Amino acid sequence: MSENNNFGNDIITLVDDDGKEYAFEVLDAIETDDGRYLAMLPYYTDAKEKLDDSGELVLVKSILDEDGEEYFEDIPDDDEYETVADLFISRLQDEFEINEE
Repeated sequence: MSENNNFGNDIITLVDDDGKEYAFEVLDAIETDDGRYLAMLPYYTDAKEKLDDSGELVLVKSILDEDGEEYFEDIPDDDEYETVADLFISRLQDEFEINEE
């Protein structure tokens, strides 16, 4: 996924490889020795879409390209993903109901 640079009120728009846009609300960001990561939830302006959503937390890794522009991509390594997920869960569990699967 790549970033579309639509920042505002912690809402970002990501564009997938097929050009489809998705809006996300950024809940938290962390930096580790492996990089910078965001925890997000899908953002909907339509109340019905929001109710139909699973509420699953989306985790992405921030990448800087050769021009210094930031974009986001899925976390490819399972161990890296689990480590980052655990960090976000411990940080967000007091504010949100988190079901670990």
